[in-house]
Amino acid sequence: MATGPANGPAQTELDAAGSARLVPIGLGWAGNTVNVVIFRRNSVTTHDGSQYVAYYDQSGKVVLARRATGSTDWQTRTTSYTGNVRDAHNAICIAVDGRGFLHVAWDHHASALRYARGNAPGSLELGETIPMTGQHETRVTYPEFYNLADGGLLFMYRDGASGSGNLVINRYDVRTGRWQPLHENLIDGQGQRNAYWQAAVDDRGVLHVSWVWRESGDVATNHDLCYARSIDGGKTWLKSTGEKYPLPITAATAEIAVPIPQGHELINQTSMTTDSKGRPYIATYWRDEQADIPHYRVVFHDGAKWRVSSLGQQTIAFRLGGTGTRRIPISRPQILADATGSADRAYLVFRDEGRGNKVSVAICDDLSRGQWRLEDLTTSSVGQWEPTFDSVLWRQQKLVHLFVQRAEQRDGEGVANVPPEVVYILGWKPQ
Repeated sequence: MATGPANGPAQTELDAAGSARLVPIGLGWAGNTVNVVIFRRNSVTTHDGSQYVAYYDQSGKVVLARRATGSTDWQTRTTSYTGNVRDAHNAICIAVDGRGFLHVAWDHHASALRYARGNAPGSLELGETIPMTGQHETRVTYPEFYNLADGGLLFMYRDGASGSGNLVINRYDVRTGRWQPLHENLIDGQGQRNAYWQAAVDDRGVLHVSWVWRESGDVATNHDLCYARSIDGGKTWLKSTGEKYPLPITAATAEIAVPIPQGHELINQTSMTTDSKGRPYIATYWRDEQADIPHYRVVFHDGAKWRVSSLGQQTIAFRLGGTGTRRIPISRPQILADATGSADRAYLVFRDEGRGNKVSVAICDDLSRGQWRLEDLTTSSVGQWEPTFDSVLWRQQKLVHLFVQRAEQRDGEGVANVPPEVVYILGWKPQ
């Protein structure tokens, strides 16, 4: 097991700005965004004083790393497992359960489940690939882990294909060490569409899910932002009004938080969070009717109704269309929120070509006022990077630790001929 940066010397370096700090780990594949897509839940996570990271190296090997929280020294392990890094969908996601075992899922795009666990608490050594439940595990895409207060985990993924898929949820019991199916089809595309979701578990253990519908493989067919929540660990589901959903949820029964027509540059698979009161905040972007520029938005429920706060500071006009991963001038946004006294503060982390493709954050001290100020966390470009962060560390200590790597992306799963780039954790403490 190596200590410190792995896989050879650094090829290029990034520079942090302001109070942000960059800690390098090793070199990772950078020919597309498979290491830095926003739906990596999680790319980085913390458990019991240790922080864990996963990424692909230049040869497509799964690399795992661990450090003591606050240390700059990483232990790294290049596993025997590989992924198809030429497809940016095939990202790695990790979690650590309440007993300290690492869980890893990787290399999925409508393909068979690839999942393994650490051999011991705190170990970076993985066992053999194993099934979870053995059901609906042949067409997996977008796997995501979510930590639960009892030490267990949720695992969410799409079963099916773009434009025709269903949302599956499994639950891991930390006492028995076994997965059980929770829903084989929570949100049903009915063979005509699929839901692209984002989720969050709040401090009370309430599970929140929001999604857009897509009618085909073409991203231009995204429409309508919808919402559901569960107060019993994902068994039953409610609308924001408290009305119980009949399951599975369909396009006809879904609560629409914000109606958005097709062809309005509505992006899929963004992020959501909650404040300390358990109110949901959803980050996304779309273009208003008659406008040319898509803008970042935060959609939130104020306890009585859905509201929208628009950043309104993007400067680049573009259109979304086509299949496969797209090269887009702005990243999908990552949202963090916290209640500060009577106000709700929000942080929106993003990358914008109009700002030099730096790691940037928009800060709103009071969402009811909707006034945003911008700050850059790097002085150099991160290419086509999208933000992912350590949600456990944020929840416990209100520290932002972002997985950062400069990467490129070509439309339609194209691959750029670029050398590997350094993988970093960017640390930042909001003031």
